[in-house]
Amino acid sequence: MEMNILKKEKNEMEIEFDNLTFPEILRSYLNKDLAVIFAAWKKEHSTKNPVLLVKTKGKEAKVAVEGAVKSIVKELEKVEEDFKKIK
Repeated sequence: MEMNILKKEKNEMEIEFDNLTFPEILRSYLNKDLAVIFAAWKKEHSTKNPVLLVKTKGKEAKVAVEGAVKSIVKELEKVEEDFKKIK
């Protein structure tokens, strides 16, 4: 997965991804964070890559994204553990 930071400010980030799968998952987790006031992706045209926009209040946008990524990784690790227990 490739990503490109298009904009990085204290309370706002724009991140371009090479596919839509991860931005949608990340958007979902970001919207659980009370400091995130806006998290959504857009795709201007079918030939363009999706761009995730994150706006925060009271927490840096980068910190919010990092927290969401850590939550995703933690949940995936639990899924992996549960899957390994299946016989």
